[in-house]
Amino acid sequence: MQLHEMDDRVDYRQQLGHDDGPVVLINQFNVAPEDVGHFLDAWAEDAAFMKRQSGFISTQLHRGTQGSTTFMNVAVWESAEALGRAFGAPEFQEHTTAYPATTTARPHVFEKLAVPGVCVA
Repeated sequence: MQLHEMDDRVDYRQQLGHDDGPVVLINQFNVAPEDVGHFLDAWAEDAAFMKRQSGFISTQLHRGTQGSTTFMNVAVWESAEALGRAFGAPEFQEHTTAYPATTTARPHVFEKLAVPGVCVA
């Protein structure tokens, strides 16, 4: 799997070092059509591992419509620091090799924003 930054100015690994409140990990994956099944199997294994980690709240995988091979994982964590501990775990790092070679990932950590009249934080 190839890891790319979603934001050229903010490194994903930097984001994992901060102990801020609840955060949302959004990770966009792209994979070759012939590797979709393999990708889904690998992602399910990773999700099962993450669910057992301290600070994990929830996750949901989304797929683009009309046969798209773009996937979006949206995961909620108690903090970026908790996500960072889970991401850095040797068991997790070893398993990233299970993804098809055609997989690219673009992870980024977000926090909810309040927009008056539209969104609550």
